[in-house]
Amino acid sequence: MTRYTVFFEPTSTGYSAYVPDLPGCVAAASTLEETRQLIREAIEFHIEGMRMGGDPVPEPTSHIEQVEVSA
Repeated sequence: MTRYTVFFEPTSTGYSAYVPDLPGCVAAASTLEETRQLIREAIEFHIEGMRMGGDPVPEPTSHIEQVEVSA
């Protein structure tokens, strides 16, 4: 199993998601859970397409942390 960092953001109609290590790999849906499922499928589809095209599949490189600051 490989773990890619996924960013989820609220939108005016639900949520969107993108994968920084896989440019162009995105998903959007009305609920967070549906967006999670769609981005999983999008990652698998994206990687499959890269392999079929003979492109190298990038290893995950993004790292995310939450930084606490006083506002």
